[in-house]
Amino acid sequence: MSAPHQEPDALEALEERIRKAVELVSELRAENAALREEAENLRGENKALHTSNDAALKEAAEARTGTGQLVAEIEALRAERKQVRTRIEKLLGNIDQMHTG
Repeated sequence: MSAPHQEPDALEALEERIRKAVELVSELRAENAALREEAENLRGENKALHTSNDAALKEAAEARTGTGQLVAEIEALRAERKQVRTRIEKLLGNIDQMHTG
């Protein structure tokens, strides 16, 4: 009589194992869906960061170009100032010669 009693216990154990397997599959599917969503969000963030980085690189390149232009302009202004100083010194020398002569 022990054989018929073991059969329901074995069946109950099998049912329990199947129930746990179904729960595990459901949990794994939910986790998989959450991970897929997170991966999609991360791809979007990554794309946004690349776009932002590209814009920053472009802005930096433009700033370097602008800096080069400003340096050239400063050098031109310094050369012009030197010429003006030389001309003024020459004019002052001429005025001094007029007063002493």
